[in-house]
Amino acid sequence: MFTQNISFKNFLTKNKNILVKKKLNLILKEKNQVISSLSKSYKDSFSKKNIKHFNKKFDYRIIGMGGSTLGAQAIYDFLKKKIKKNFIFVDNLNAFKNNKAKKNLNNLIISKSGNTTETIVNANILIKKKDKNLIITEKKESYLSLLAEKLKAEVVDHNNYIGGRYSVLSEVGMLPAELMGLNYKNFRQLNNLVKNKSFMKALISNVEATIYFLKAKKFNSIIINYDEQSTNLFNWYQQLVAESLGKKKKGILPIISVMPKDNHSVMQLYLDGFKNNFFTFFYSFEKDSSKIKNERVLLEQKFLKNKDINQIMYAQKKATEFVFKKKNIPFRSFEIKKRDEKTLGELFCFFILETILIGKSLKVNPFDQPAVELIKKETKKILI
Repeated sequence: MFTQNISFKNFLTKNKNILVKKKLNLILKEKNQVISSLSKSYKDSFSKKNIKHFNKKFDYRIIGMGGSTLGAQAIYDFLKKKIKKNFIFVDNLNAFKNNKAKKNLNNLIISKSGNTTETIVNANILIKKKDKNLIITEKKESYLSLLAEKLKAEVVDHNNYIGGRYSVLSEVGMLPAELMGLNYKNFRQLNNLVKNKSFMKALISNVEATIYFLKAKKFNSIIINYDEQSTNLFNWYQQLVAESLGKKKKGILPIISVMPKDNHSVMQLYLDGFKNNFFTFFYSFEKDSSKIKNERVLLEQKFLKNKDINQIMYAQKKATEFVFKKKNIPFRSFEIKKRDEKTLGELFCFFILETILIGKSLKVNPFDQPAVELIKKETKKILI
């Protein structure tokens, strides 16, 4: 266990790398806005005044791409039982096709550059005259800054030094969390985590193991996810890892497996196929779960009597881990004891620090995405 709310078992490999700890200490000492956003001292560019004009009777719609929406989606799904308001996410072209709103909405439009093509298109098509609008974008002239003037919309400054995939604990993720009625300041757990020896030890040894796997040509990081409410957390993680580390012919390919469904499709490959994978098991203990109806259980399935869905899924998780261990397949395991802002904040901190640290160890810049920018330029050339 590395925090009160999260039980964690690291990879069993023992591969020390003294440079990892040194790099982590340097990262934490840097005057880096990404690292700053993980701590309680981060100064938000929004206040409650910015959201006062929203109509409390309206549902909320968040329009954006990639890191502009993935963090907020992860928060919404992970903590859905605490959130009483309804949120719609438009995160792709045609994402609204089967979800066209007939009533007016509170729109939150997010783009760091203010010129993201898909966000511009979706905002253009979807926003109605009587909608209430708020825009998060950089403080410069852009399509969204001009749109804000036209719509007389509130504008919140997007931190210039924090890219989309790292922005979840900045205004990009925390303003939506505030709208969801959550205590957004509880997400920022870095101050507590750096004092937590178990957390720091787990982070360092985890990165050491990952560097070892990459040297051994294991490039696929496969998430064995038993928690449906964490699907978007791992969609966020997928972008974070792939976009941060996929450079100079290096990187990690994050793959998300939905369990136990994938026991009946790709698990055979994971167990007996090629060996260039390492795995993350993820499970959350839940209080409410449907129970088996004993009167319908046949003699051959008597082991199911008095069980609920969570007990069955947890047994499947433990059984799968046992088989992985027996076959010497590398894996780590997260078990969530409590689902709240603090827990999710700890997970965000862990994955962000882990990714930056791996990037520094691989000698790639974890904060840029030069190849993707080429596609944006070519798209504009074709459309002109």
